[in-house]
Amino acid sequence: MPEEVVRYSTENSIATITLNRPEKYNTLRLDVIEALHRSLQVANQDKNVKVIVLEGAGDAFCGGFDFSGGLEHYENLQEENYDPGDDVHYVTNYFTSYITTFMGLWRGSKPTISKVHGYCVGGGSELALCSDLVVASDDARLGTPYSRVWGCHLTGMWVYRLGLAKAKYYALTGEWISGKEAANIELINFSYPLEELDQRVQELAEKLAAIPLTQLVSMKLIVNQAYDNMGLQSTQVLGPILDGVMRNTPEGRDFVRLAQAEGVKSAVTKRDSPFGDYSQGPPEAQPRKRQ
Repeated sequence: MPEEVVRYSTENSIATITLNRPEKYNTLRLDVIEALHRSLQVANQDKNVKVIVLEGAGDAFCGGFDFSGGLEHYENLQEENYDPGDDVHYVTNYFTSYITTFMGLWRGSKPTISKVHGYCVGGGSELALCSDLVVASDDARLGTPYSRVWGCHLTGMWVYRLGLAKAKYYALTGEWISGKEAANIELINFSYPLEELDQRVQELAEKLAAIPLTQLVSMKLIVNQAYDNMGLQSTQVLGPILDGVMRNTPEGRDFVRLAQAEGVKSAVTKRDSPFGDYSQGPPEAQPRKRQ
């Protein structure tokens, strides 16, 4: 695996995939997504692997898609290159859409666990919630700030994991929540103090690894099939299309122009300062850093 953006390792029957851009909060670019895809492919094809753990290096799980550097690494997001038809093609084509990789956590037959700490927001939350099980530190911060400008739900997991009242509230407000609250409302499975997170996830992975793989595969498949029957796949077609539309509203284009001209920090500050959360939240509300 490309060491600079993703690390891959196995121990006994557990594969660990680590997003490895800690200086950028493990934000997602094309090379990261491609390396993650290859890692999932290797793990699912390795007959000795029974469980897959996804984590982030440094002080965050994943800060979403990378908006830095004037977004020059996203050619299709540059205003002069925008073609709505091509955008639809990109996000709905199995071989080009990032949803294919995100859902590799879900569609691969082996159980997956996302180990979340620090920030897990935007596309990072979409990625984490595609895992079968999600375990977070109590003080992790999950959210969809794109609900306010420049985006829309992508995988639908914020909807399918929550009941109507909570799903609608967070979709409309984009508010962040802690790992502890996410567990309480059953967006994720468990939360623990940051100091316990590694050990707790290891214990969970070992518990699953003690079960025959055929049992794990069968039980995962039956649960997934129930959600597919609820329309999960069609939601994942509509979400990325609407996301593309929201990226090209007047407000969405203003967000991009500000990020290009003054940097992503200015764009994010303008977006979140009225709400006092994410990077604009008070110091005591920020997730803790690893020691």
